[in-house]
Formats: sequence, C-alpha cells, structure tokens
Amino acid sequence: MTKPILPHESIGARTLNKHDQGHSLLELMAVVLIISIIAISTLPLLHEQMAAREIDIIARRFIAHAQFARAQALLLGAPVRITPLNGGLWDEGWVVKNVCDERQPQLSCTERHWISQGDLVQVYFKGGGKQFTDPHTSKRGILFNAAGAAKTAQGGFVANRLILGHDRDSELERQLILGSGGRWRICDPHKDSKACK
Repeated sequence: MTKPILPHESIGARTLNKHDQGHSLLELMAVVLIISIIAISTLPLLHEQMAAREIDIIARRFIAHAQFARAQALLLGAPVRITPLNGGLWDEGWVVKNVCDERQPQLSCTERHWISQGDLVQVYFKGGGKQFTDPHTSKRGILFNAAGAAKTAQGGFVANRLILGHDRDSELERQLILGSGGRWRICDPHKDSKACK
C-alpha cells in the first residue's frame, strides 16, 4: 500500500526543489563568469604562443629544405640552390632546384625542382631576406656547390642569417643562421641574445 501524499507535503517538496534549482542556476552563472574571465585574460598569451609556434614551424621547414639542398648537391656532385620562388622575395616562398651552368651549354642539364614552399601566412622575412644575395649576380638564394659548401658564384663563402618576423607580434623574431661549416641554427634574440651575435 502506498501512503497518500498530503497537500502540505507536496507544497513543501515543490518549494524545496525551486529553491535548489535557483541556487544551482546562480552557481552555474558564477562558474561561467569565472571561466569567461580566465579565457579572456589568457587569450593574448594563447595568441602569442600560436604566433611563436607558427614562426618556429617556418624556421624549421626552411632549414630542413636548405639541408636537403646541401645533401642533394653532395649526392649529385653538382650545384643545388634554394631560392625564392620566381626570383622574388623569400616571403613568396622558396624552391630547391639544381643549377645548370649557362657557360657550358653543350652539357645536358635538365632543371629539376625538388621542394617548393608556397606563400607564407603571417610569417615574413625581415628586410625581404636580402641577406642571401650574391653580390656578383644579384640573385637571391643560397647556392650549395658540389662539396656542399654555401658559396657565391665567384667562390666566396656565404655565411649569413635570415630573420623571420610575425604579423601578430612585432617583437617576435627568429634568426636562421648559416655557419661556415654549413650548419644551421635557430636563434631567439629575446632568450639568447649572446648566441645570436
């Protein structure tokens, strides 16, 4: 047998439930407000970390492609160049290709492109990447000779750096430094300013 519910018992139960629901809604609104404040306050930090990640990815990709160009020069025993697409700026992207000697047209040489990187988004080369311009030919790019050394067309050594920047943060920068032994390193001037010199 079920016990009948008296009118005063059901009213008390309803009142208790409404009170609990109202209290829960207030708590929920407070939690949402706290989460919103935390999200808004961490948003700039999140954007900064995303920009740093994007610039690091481009820096590593460029160095990997430059190392590939050097390895191909060693493998083929012939010059290989990493150069901006269409002879423009590095910001437009770059391509790794072999170099046919225009001075010896009797040798058969087919131009090959191995790797190509398209237009960069929000990451750019400061100064347009003028640092790697051959002073004799005015061609922008890095030429690796058959021995894998970065040389100019006249045989001079190329040791220089490219500086990457980001549109979202003008202070953010990475320097891609090519040493005399053909080794690359990425330097963050805000963290290790001595190593970037």
